[in-house]
Amino acid sequence: MMTERFTKLVFLCLIFGVCLQLPASLMAQSVWAPQDAGYYHLLDRYEIRNGRFSDTYFTGFKPIGRKSIAAFAESLKDSADFDKSSADEFNIQFLLNDNWEWTPGSEVMRKPVLKYFYKAKPDFFHVRTPDFDLHINPVLHLKAGVEQDSDVRPMVNTRGVEIRGTIDDKVGFYTFLAENQAVFPAYVRERIWNPERRIVPGEAFWKRFKENGVDYFTARAYVSIKATKHIGVQFGQDRFFIGNGVRSLILSDFGSSYPFLKLQTQVWKFNYTNIFAQLRGNVPGSPTGSIANMRYPKKFMALHHLSFNVTDNFNLGLFEAIISGDSTNNGFDVEYLNPVIFYRAAEQYGGSQDNAMVGMDLKWNFLNHFQIYSQFVLDEFLLSAYTENNGWWANKWALQLGTKYVDVFGLPNLDLQLEWNRVRPFMYSHSSGYTNYTHYSQVLTHPFGANFDEKLAVLRYQPAGRWKLEATFMQTEYGEDTADRNFGGNIFRDYTEQRAEYGNEIGQGISNKVQYADFTLSYMPVHRLYLELTQTFRRQESELAERNRQGNITQIGMRWNFARRPYLF
Repeated sequence: MMTERFTKLVFLCLIFGVCLQLPASLMAQSVWAPQDAGYYHLLDRYEIRNGRFSDTYFTGFKPIGRKSIAAFAESLKDSADFDKSSADEFNIQFLLNDNWEWTPGSEVMRKPVLKYFYKAKPDFFHVRTPDFDLHINPVLHLKAGVEQDSDVRPMVNTRGVEIRGTIDDKVGFYTFLAENQAVFPAYVRERIWNPERRIVPGEAFWKRFKENGVDYFTARAYVSIKATKHIGVQFGQDRFFIGNGVRSLILSDFGSSYPFLKLQTQVWKFNYTNIFAQLRGNVPGSPTGSIANMRYPKKFMALHHLSFNVTDNFNLGLFEAIISGDSTNNGFDVEYLNPVIFYRAAEQYGGSQDNAMVGMDLKWNFLNHFQIYSQFVLDEFLLSAYTENNGWWANKWALQLGTKYVDVFGLPNLDLQLEWNRVRPFMYSHSSGYTNYTHYSQVLTHPFGANFDEKLAVLRYQPAGRWKLEATFMQTEYGEDTADRNFGGNIFRDYTEQRAEYGNEIGQGISNKVQYADFTLSYMPVHRLYLELTQTFRRQESELAERNRQGNITQIGMRWNFARRPYLF
């Protein structure tokens, strides 16, 4: 109990100490642009076409600050480094409009509706004074559809609000609140009703909604302070994504948000990020949702990621993460609060059995049309076992290779992304739910966990500014555990139980293959309002005949200030 109190005191002192040192001449502090794969694809696209990295941000750690995005978009507006199509001109103006508070001479002002609303095109309501900036926007996501050979009709009904702003040009704040009711397609419902997990992907506490649906509340919020010219501090509840791929094998935004303290230092060619987060262990579930009125088990994560622009088109990143906790819930090990220490050394110093991982990532843009990116993560590794090729269970690693090709074969705004992810059995798992790489009964990286091989392709085409077509293809082969044998696919299981010491290989256990294709046509009539038509095909083949599935889902919907969230698993 005393250790937990001391840890909280250290956190408070760290935040308070930073605030006390804030100079009067602080640079203005912005909030982040929310996680949205389509939004961040634009930043990737124009970095590649521009032939060099942005001077204001690093794409390997998301989300990215609005002020930095505005500066990059401003530099593109008059750039002659590449030929811009009409869709490119539209996209650059979209980025400028979306971050208009950081754009000098912005042209978004207009005659307001009912005197107070939409005084600026992108914002429902805003206040702008020398000391205070406020933006309030509604959040709406309505979707309905049909699934072949099923009487259950998929639907989503999300209503909420998004608030962002700054105070004294020194403190930024952001809040996202949404109430949701949803009936998901059959393959997603199967994941939700899984008796071991019972969790809505990407969310936390939920309740039953009618017979086949779920009801859940989404809340994300943080405050952001620029401690010095080069160091930013954020504290709140959100999630992050490390890497340049469709997936991240280091840290992804697939799961639920979590309380965090983030320090980000950007100086010269370096971007160094620290995250200290409180996670939750395996949350018990019931057929009606998570069990209320009980304290879910705590665990903690410390992660640091160093990104280095070796040249203006080649980036190399190094990361280390550690997950700690135990059944006593006695707090965070204070040595992990050191922002520049090697966590493995701190773990050994304390004699703990925490779960440490290390890895690297890279990105290379070339020929103004191509990007190659990669991630490699090591959990445990023994070179002699690897060279002997004996399938030792504890040789645990994850590998990602990917490429992006923009303006394919010279066709403007046709962009292709190919990605391969391969993860060994037992990767991300550990000896308990307090130290495996999970949060709130969801993985912190890839939705398939471990013991899989995946190939992805994403094709994006923008024939005109307001029209977009996106096609996603996935094929994944994975091995599933049995009740009496741990084959290393379920990262929530204790990796010491019922496993083979040698002879382990990717895909072992009950063999499964998932094939997935998704086609989405969208039209944006006004800023950040999307009308969409989606067709999804999914097929699962398993050694167990009862696990075979085939789905054909057609949906139509509307998104307003809400990121599209595909259930790609």
